[in-house]
Amino acid sequence: MRKTVFAFSALAFSTVATSSVLAQDTATSALIERGRSVAIASDCMACHRTPEGEGKPFAGGYTISSPLGPIVAPNITPSKEFGIGNWSEAQFEAAMRDGVAPRGHLYPAMPYTAYRAISDDDLHALFVYLKKDVKPVDEAPKAQTDLPFPFNIRLSMAGWNLFFNRATPFDNALVAPSGADRGKYLVDGPAHCGACHTPRNTLMAEDASQYLGGGDVGGWHAPNITSDPVSGIGGWSDAELVTYLKNGNAVGKSQAAGPMAEAVEHSFRHMPDDDLQAIANYLKTVPAIRSEAQTAPAYEHSKAKPAGIGTLDYGIDRSPAAMVNGTSVNGEELYVSACATCHQLNGAGTQDQFYPSLTSNRATGGMTPNNLVMAVVEGVHRKTNDFTVQMPAFKDELSNAQIAAVSNYVLQRFGNASLSVSEADVVELKNGGEVPLLVKATPWLMLGGAVLAAFVLMLAAVFFWRRGKRNTLQHA
Repeated sequence: MRKTVFAFSALAFSTVATSSVLAQDTATSALIERGRSVAIASDCMACHRTPEGEGKPFAGGYTISSPLGPIVAPNITPSKEFGIGNWSEAQFEAAMRDGVAPRGHLYPAMPYTAYRAISDDDLHALFVYLKKDVKPVDEAPKAQTDLPFPFNIRLSMAGWNLFFNRATPFDNALVAPSGADRGKYLVDGPAHCGACHTPRNTLMAEDASQYLGGGDVGGWHAPNITSDPVSGIGGWSDAELVTYLKNGNAVGKSQAAGPMAEAVEHSFRHMPDDDLQAIANYLKTVPAIRSEAQTAPAYEHSKAKPAGIGTLDYGIDRSPAAMVNGTSVNGEELYVSACATCHQLNGAGTQDQFYPSLTSNRATGGMTPNNLVMAVVEGVHRKTNDFTVQMPAFKDELSNAQIAAVSNYVLQRFGNASLSVSEADVVELKNGGEVPLLVKATPWLMLGGAVLAAFVLMLAAVFFWRRGKRNTLQHA
């Protein structure tokens, strides 16, 4: 009888223990899945991928263009030697919220000023996901961040952080799916929309007074996404916004290219529709910012202006191969040879808009030609859940003068004819856009600092010389 009772008790204990383990496994799996969704919303893969593309998730090595110089994203796999495998959760939190990793200060190309707002629960889930579910990659990126002096002094970020890293984590309950602040949380926290869409001040921090009013990133222009119906997205429907986030294409409005195409490919297309809807809902409430010079939405440039394409001498070889390797700087000729095959002679694109219209298009009808020029220079590349978009890059086929010529033709015929592009503009955009005042002023600031240091040393020398002379006289 005693043996039977003992056996029954052992079986009961085993059953309870197994149930406890299963419960823990289920809880951990749920936590990992939540962390995966946070990583997707935070667009971690877009930067922490390898330059070659897929195959080693989060292994780093991708180069991020910044006005201070190229910044290389590090390995964030759980590799103990090359990644975050030896990091504690407190160290992970410090990197995500304070911009301070065990190896030193980070640059805000890693948008910790936005990640600081991620809720405690989401940040914990992200840590668990990266540590437990991501495969370690035991190698360092081939390139490393190496900014010029004085920007290579990482400790300087400590002072910058005191002024500009002040966000507070969102409340866990309010940011849960369907939570009251879900849209604002995604925009300001994980998705870090302001990192591109808010202009920067003199010290390269986001200008809160121009929140989501449009910014410039590596030659590309991240447009105004406030609720303004002319300069922003106030004239877009919620369905158009959601479709754009998911596919990078809102017919008759805009197509995603450059950094936004990367965000669509690595982040937004993988997010649930409810989250995309929450983002759209919130953007419609963002205080409107209007560009004073803009009187109509970009998409209202809806009709192509007449052109003399019909009079071109088609006896001349104007095949793409002949034109891009030639010396013509006639924008119309270049358009016919290099662009019209997809976008059509009248700029209408294809019927299904896979190749989009060049009218009713934010890249051609907006207040800056940057995105049009950059699309010609770098092409357009993005994967969606249903198809892949590939517009070829012409930076190696067309000269700067030819890029300017074809851009001007497109603007004059299909978009905002008040804009124009010079060869110098193309060179500037290829090099990352206008150089910020901080970078321009750095040589003078360094010179001023050197003069000030020399003056202080001179005063110190005079002080000690006089002090020594006084002591000599007193003891004479």
